[in-house]
Amino acid sequence: MTTNQTLTTAQHAESMLREHGLVAIMRGDFPVDAFLTIGEVLAENGIRVMEVTLNSTQAREAIPALRQRFGSDLLIGAGTIRRAEQVDEALEIGAQFIVSPNFNPEAVARSQAAGVLHLPGVATPTEAENAFAAGCHMLKLFPADVLGGPTYLKVIRAPLDDIDFVPTGGITPDNAGEYRRAGAVALGLGSALVSKDWTRENVASRAKALVASWKSG
Repeated sequence: MTTNQTLTTAQHAESMLREHGLVAIMRGDFPVDAFLTIGEVLAENGIRVMEVTLNSTQAREAIPALRQRFGSDLLIGAGTIRRAEQVDEALEIGAQFIVSPNFNPEAVARSQAAGVLHLPGVATPTEAENAFAAGCHMLKLFPADVLGGPTYLKVIRAPLDDIDFVPTGGITPDNAGEYRRAGAVALGLGSALVSKDWTRENVASRAKALVASWKSG
């Protein structure tokens, strides 16, 4: 597993998320060639972090292919990791960080033992504090749009200001900057960036719009 010369694997992943701020989430029935083409378009347009959900049809082939193709140009993580054994599987195929829709203490412990950043999914202050107490200082706030969007993020951060939140769900160019102003350290981007009807052109256009919105915050 590749690491930065001066940072651990977890620290390097966290640094990339902080620096670039946007995580492209790919979920669905995409062929490996599509993952590679989309990765190229994302890197060209300022999005340097990609999460491939493990329940995508070609995830087990796509993650190692992306690692081989892009090297340090893209940070490649595995998402929808709900159980400890899935952490093992994701790391075996080269995932550089782990993202979950839930907080599973055993799965988090497995990632931490491997020295890999794990972003568990939380929705409430209690869930956030439990994950924080387990050693997770960067959390996926999910589903952000259903919870109340940037307003909810701002409210939950008031008492939990030592936790870094990565809102995911319903992020668009219209609200990405607002999430940053509310305190998001990064954002998870789904179908507003890569949808089933993707083309090089629409992915590039969406990436530019999301990057501009994020920077405006």
